[in-house]
Amino acid sequence: MYTRKLVLMLSSVLCAVVLGAPPARVQRQFIAEGVRLVGIGVAIGLVLAIASSRVLVRVLFGLSPLDPLTFAGVVALLATIAITACWLPARRAANVDPMEALRYE
Repeated sequence: MYTRKLVLMLSSVLCAVVLGAPPARVQRQFIAEGVRLVGIGVAIGLVLAIASSRVLVRVLFGLSPLDPLTFAGVVALLATIAITACWLPARRAANVDPMEALRYE
């Protein structure tokens, strides 16, 4: 889904690069969008995890159904992976050559 969003953002990023936007601004634009999507995903995931924890109580050996340390660890791990997945294309987009970008557009 995020890759599709990147393709849709491509023209605005190309315009910004051609007009001389600094690479840090282009990276910030990509990462801000990614953080927004990660926040929405974390919120939805936490709600679903809390709702389903009551069902999984028989499978959780030695843990309470709402163990805050487990929830925090999983959220931190998945958010780190998602932010890294946003940062890699942002770095690539920020370092694109304006003439090469216009050639492909």
